[in-house]
Amino acid sequence: MSAEVLKVDPRNPDDKTIRYAASWLRRGAVVAVPTDTLYALAADPVNLAAVEEIFRVKGRPESRALPILINSLAQARMLGRDLPANFYRLASACWPGPLTMVVEASNRLPLKVTANTRRIALRWPKSKIVSHLIEELGVPLTGTSANVSGSATCANAEEVLEQLGDKIPVILDAGEAGEFVPSTIVELRGEHWCIGREGAIPAELIQEALEGDDAVPA
Repeated sequence: MSAEVLKVDPRNPDDKTIRYAASWLRRGAVVAVPTDTLYALAADPVNLAAVEEIFRVKGRPESRALPILINSLAQARMLGRDLPANFYRLASACWPGPLTMVVEASNRLPLKVTANTRRIALRWPKSKIVSHLIEELGVPLTGTSANVSGSATCANAEEVLEQLGDKIPVILDAGEAGEFVPSTIVELRGEHWCIGREGAIPAELIQEALEGDDAVPA
């Protein structure tokens, strides 16, 4: 059975469509959603069965952690532990946006989400669709790329349908993704940092943000 492809306006997502997608997420299903970079596979990260379904659908090795999409700093503080000042500097400069920060994880999520590393990759995308889904579901979402592990990433719903259409129930179609490249990943350990992957945000902008005045947690 092929996935149901639902058109959604990225600027003004229809509440009925968001509620419908959230109803699948509550049942432990995986839903493909557009973000401000590429399409992602969303699931309830608190539901261990849903987390296992992500790995099955994607064919992703369980040794690789799942990134988490959030829509507030409050959620970041809930999921992260001992967030350093550099976290708040980058959050102030780049969120919402295509930046993923890897920090120490709290105990709010199954250890499997972190691939037993006790570290978590957090991102607050500039996406009304993702934000509304999180609000409707009441928890953050997984945000791994919507593709078979090792295959090309997907910039539109048609590409997701081709790779994963027989493995997931719903694809939210908002047209072409925004950046066509993945988010930039920054690893934070205390006040030490390094770029794990340069993506939509250039390394120079990351360095510039981290050389500014200390940010104050909001």
